[in-house]
Parts: sequence; C-alpha cells; structure tokens
Amino acid sequence: MTARPFDLSRRAVLRLGAVSAVALPLAACSGGYDESPDPLAPLLSAADADAAAARALGDPVAAQVADARAAQAAALKTEVDRLNRPKTSTAPAAPASNLAGFKERLATARKQAEDLVPTLPAYRAGLAAAVAAGCASLQRLAPSIGPGDDAQHVAAPAGTGAADAVDSLQKALAAEHAALWVYGTVTAFLPGEYGDALKAGRAEHTARRDVLTQVVEAAGGTPVAPEAAYVPPKPVTDTASASALVASAEQDCSAAWLGLVTHTDDEPLRRMALQALIAAARRGTPWRQEAGEKPTALAMPGQPT
Repeated sequence: MTARPFDLSRRAVLRLGAVSAVALPLAACSGGYDESPDPLAPLLSAADADAAAARALGDPVAAQVADARAAQAAALKTEVDRLNRPKTSTAPAAPASNLAGFKERLATARKQAEDLVPTLPAYRAGLAAAVAAGCASLQRLAPSIGPGDDAQHVAAPAGTGAADAVDSLQKALAAEHAALWVYGTVTAFLPGEYGDALKAGRAEHTARRDVLTQVVEAAGGTPVAPEAAYVPPKPVTDTASASALVASAEQDCSAAWLGLVTHTDDEPLRRMALQALIAAARRGTPWRQEAGEKPTALAMPGQPT
C-alpha cells in the first residue's frame, strides 16, 4: 500500500521525539518565573552571615542573635526558593570580633526589611515585616547591640483603602483593647520600679487604640468594643507571671498588626501596621526577659511560635 502524505516514517518519529525531549525541559525551565533578582535575597544573605558570625562568638547573647537570625534565614530561604528567582550575589560579611559588632548589622538589616514592606506582595511584605520586627526585638537584648530606634509615631493615614482591611483593623483594635486591660491588671502584681514601663506601655497602646478607632470609623465600620474582662492564659500571682502576661499581650498585638500587613496592599496602612508591629516586638523583649522566657527576643514577631 502506498503511504499517505501524512504518514510519518519511523526515522521521522524518532527525530521528532528527540527534539521534543530537548524542548520540554527548556519550556519547563522558563515556566513563567520572574527572572529579576529576588529582593528578599539580600536579607537572606545578611541573615545567614549574621547567624554564622554570632555563633562563632560563643557568647550567650550572641547565641540568641545567632538562633534568631538563623530562623529568619530559614524563613526567607523557603520563600526565595519557592519562586526560583535568581539570587543576588553578595560578598561574605566579615566576622564579628565581639557582640558590639552586631549593633550596626542589626540596624542595617532592620532598615532593609522595613524599606521592602510597602513594595512587596502581601505575603512577602509580612515576611519582611516580621524580619524587621525581629531585628528590632534583638536590639533590646543588651546595651552593646542596642537599644535601637523606637518605632515611629503612628497617626491615622489619610485617603487610604482601609475599607478593604476593616476585618484586620478590627482584630488589631481588639488586641489593643486586651493589651490595655492587661497593663491595668498586672499593676497589682508588679513592684514600683516597673511603673515607668507600665506607664509607657499604656500610653503606647492607648495611642494605637485611638488611631485604630479613627481608621475603622473613617472606613465606615463600627469599632469593636473592649470586653468587660479577659481571661489570662495562666493565673497571675507574682512578678514573673505578670511579666509573662504582658509579654503574651504584646505578642498578640504583634500577630494582629502583622495580619494587617498581609491583608492590605495600601501603603499607608502597611506602614502604620509595620511600626505598630515593631513597637510591640520591642516592648515584648524586656517583659519576656523579666518572665524568664526563652527565647528572650522572638525571631519573627507576630508569626506562630
């Protein structure tokens, strides 16, 4: 029988198969990935370098820095690898001769992460925000590496897209209500030398509460009201348990503010949430220290521990 025009010879079929075998991996490799360098890669490189340098010091505080920066690096690496984007090549950081060498390192890493938060997609913005807050928290571990800058004053942003983030704003407001209750409750269990810390904490949470109330109302929502009372996760009986309760309240606030970062694309709202997250993380560190909790400084404040 004469072969029809569209019949393929065995040799042609094999040739076509060979071409396909080469073409498929090339297509798979292109995959639609963004080929620009990953903006999180410099944060990852710095965290890796800091973890190694801190580990080499053999100092107890440096060990906490090493653990936190290693945890940050692991979280960043997972996200960088997920998108399979080219990694930024950076020179290895110089080793630190003492703990004070991390003062500038932490300040730089914090600033780099803060600057990225307004520019990234929501999930990645939350990751950068948690790294910034973690570095800010580490800055309060010891005078030689801190204290670092306090969070910026937060005012209600004007002309924002808050209507799309009302649920997250309400959760942050509920957390601030609870924190104010905690600061009032622990007063009876803390000696007089804690007075300034309690006063500063109450003032900070009052300001956050008032800003949130204003933003929710401007977005057309009804601000959630505080509960008459709250149930502590553990009984409060002494200085340590009172300090632990305050630290827990600050972590709850951190989680709520981080939730706002990851649930809005509005730049002013993100900036507001970032500064509130950093403030809560920085307040939490000394309270965790007083309560004897480990780690003293959280690597990624706001994320589940």
